[in-house]
Amino acid sequence: MTAPSGTGNLPLPRWAYVPGQSEQAGADYETLSQIAAQVPPRFRGYVPARHPALRYGMMLNDHGYFWESQEILEAVWAAAPQGGRERILLRACILIATANLRLRMQRPHVASRLFGEALGQLEALGARNAGGDGFADGFPVAALAALIKAKPARPLLSTADWVAFAACRT
Repeated sequence: MTAPSGTGNLPLPRWAYVPGQSEQAGADYETLSQIAAQVPPRFRGYVPARHPALRYGMMLNDHGYFWESQEILEAVWAAAPQGGRERILLRACILIATANLRLRMQRPHVASRLFGEALGQLEALGARNAGGDGFADGFPVAALAALIKAKPARPLLSTADWVAFAACRT
């Protein structure tokens, strides 16, 4: 799920929140609110691939901030055009971040189900027409789907997997 660089000077959260396991009382909402404030009420036509909140949400997942990633990506998803390709891809990315969080929480069966749902979203996206300037149009959907399929016994995408996936995006 690696996003291209360009998240600017947006700070990382001070800690990765894990429900029921974090020593802190909750998530670093102060940092997340700075990013969520950049999401417009509605995107017109498509979600730009270079939107800072989108890129930041993807980067959070890549750095192990899974709960935070799903929060930011859900804000972008909520502003994405209804019925658009970006909504489908964002849903898949949210499911991947959530699955990674469940793995961190030692819930591998739940994570496996979530990765399966993400794969279903990616397959649905592949069946839709492309050809625009949105986030979903330049995204290597097939490469991400293949990566998820290659890990049926242990669906957690390792750092090496993410590095290989990021290489195919450039």
